[in-house]
Formats: sequence, structure tokens, C-alpha cells
Amino acid sequence: MAIVSYIRISSSTQNSARQDLGEVDKEFNEIASGKNASERPQLKALIDYVRDGDTVKVYDISRLARNLRDLQEILETLLAKGVTVTFKKEALTFSADDETNHIAKLQLQMMGAFAEFERNIIAERQADGIAKAKARGVYANRERKPSINHDEVKRLSTDGMTPTNISRQLNISRMSVHRILKQSA
Repeated sequence: MAIVSYIRISSSTQNSARQDLGEVDKEFNEIASGKNASERPQLKALIDYVRDGDTVKVYDISRLARNLRDLQEILETLLAKGVTVTFKKEALTFSADDETNHIAKLQLQMMGAFAEFERNIIAERQADGIAKAKARGVYANRERKPSINHDEVKRLSTDGMTPTNISRQLNISRMSVHRILKQSA
């Protein structure tokens, strides 16, 4: 029986250190928005990894999901596998063999609804801020960078080109070149 943690932050500028879950057997860490569970590969990996009798620790409900439907689906999936789920901040624990804790279920649904509400407020404020910045003429849409052709990076490296020269030729950062080459090694 493994103790597994799921830690999620929304952007690389955030710090996951506050989500201390103590000692665990395996960690799943993710930098992704919580608004859509289907776009979080580490969450999917966690669900695939856990087995009957395992425990999943999450710092708070909003780290697992930012909308009530995703929260309920994730929890139901884990419970159906016989996994116990613990939320540290809210001091809530759910397990497949405990179908009688109606107050905990109510609290989970309320906290999930608040997380979804908070996400909607953030999106509304962001859209409002962008609209006001556009009206003042200070907002500029960032140009999307073209997607990086990984095969071309690998081919140029195989041909003997240095990462610096590859980055110059393809107009990408050296770190991107190094990351691609490391992944393919």
C-alpha cells in the first residue's frame, strides 16, 4: 500500500513548497491550470498508478480540481479503485468503504463549488483587466511562438551541429534545444 501525493501549481512562477504533505512513497507534481482535469498528464499518471489500498494526499481541494464536476469525477474514479483520498487543509478523508460520511461529502461539494467560483472570478477579473488595458492602448497580444520541430533539432544535432548553432538556425532558445536532446537520449 503506497502513499502518493499530488501537488499542482498553476504556473512556473508559483512555488509548491507550501503544499507540504509529509513523507510519501511517490510524488506526482504538475504545473498546470486546475480548470480542466483532462489536460493534466500527471493527474492521469497518478490515477493509472494507484491501486487498491493506496492513499492519495492532496494539500487542498482546489489543487485537485477547480470545478465541481472534475472534482467529483476524479474522486469517484479513485474511490472506485479502492484508493483513500486525503485533503490536508480541509482535514477531509474519503475512502471507498466509508459511504456514510454525508457531512464530509457535503463539505467536499461546497469546497469544490467555492473553488470553481473562485476560478470563474479570476477569469472574469482577468478579462476585465485585459479589456481595460486594450482601451488604454497598453495591451498587446503576445505573438505565439511557432512550435518547435523536435525532429529537426535531433537531425541537426546528429549532423554534428552544436546546440548554440541549432538554436540560432531554428530561432529557438538553447535551453529548448538541450531539453529536446535530453528527452530523446
